[in-house]
Amino acid sequence: MTPTLKQIDAFVQVADLGSFRRAAARLNTTQPNISARINALETLLDTRLMERDAGSVRLTPKGNTLLPHARSVLAAVEGMVEATANAALTTGVLRLGVTELIVHTWLPDFLRALREAAPNVLVELTVDVSTSLSAGLFGRTLDLTFQNGPFQRRTSGLVPLGEYPLIWAASPNLDIDTTVPMDTQALTKHPILTHARGTLPYDQLAAHVSAAGLAPARLVPSSNLAACLQMTMDGFGIACLPKAMVKSALASGALIALPYGWHPDPLRFAARYEAERAPGFLKTAAKIAASLDQKK
Repeated sequence: MTPTLKQIDAFVQVADLGSFRRAAARLNTTQPNISARINALETLLDTRLMERDAGSVRLTPKGNTLLPHARSVLAAVEGMVEATANAALTTGVLRLGVTELIVHTWLPDFLRALREAAPNVLVELTVDVSTSLSAGLFGRTLDLTFQNGPFQRRTSGLVPLGEYPLIWAASPNLDIDTTVPMDTQALTKHPILTHARGTLPYDQLAAHVSAAGLAPARLVPSSNLAACLQMTMDGFGIACLPKAMVKSALASGALIALPYGWHPDPLRFAARYEAERAPGFLKTAAKIAASLDQKK
């Protein structure tokens, strides 16, 4: 007898996710089925592949030795499927994490393109701030993220997705004179709506207004940029937001651009994943995202 693909896949998923429960969810089966597949594989190979402790799983030395071979088997099968050029044969679940900016710019185009390239790949979408997406990626609850740096930890898979400059904008109802450059004092007369605390734009903005030595600025941080944008259009303050998010409001006249010369650094985005564990459709998804970058 030889190992089955289901047994090999279960072995790799448990090794990658560190949990029988997570592997079962990933493979759309039950935890007892995963346990049965691992037990059958260990019996067939006459070796212990992993140690099960309370709430955790770790590979034995033999398991670590065999894991690359198991990955090679799955990669070979995947390669055979890809060689058929039949997109319908590619199946799986892509746990995708994106920031809100991506949602409001090119995410719909990406999902349509991915559906054409891999119609039977199911996307599970998480929208969150970049720091939380990084935690999900390294905690193995996400497979692929479209997020902005700076990144505290490296990933073996990274595809640059370009930069998003920030812009100052306000409702025309605030009657701000845009014919002359604004100084920091004029800027800080209004509440400033911007990114959440702990993000690079917020930290740079807080440092900038603090360095001016004026009265404390009224910074209004938010993890919901869409709400921030709406509040700006409603005249609750001025905003420092990605230009890609406000361009429609600027074009319609709902917002006006402000002539303030300083901006936080552009948001630099990347598709991030762990290359050694990534199935082919995940790498394809990252390439599709990069191809859409020019359309934002």
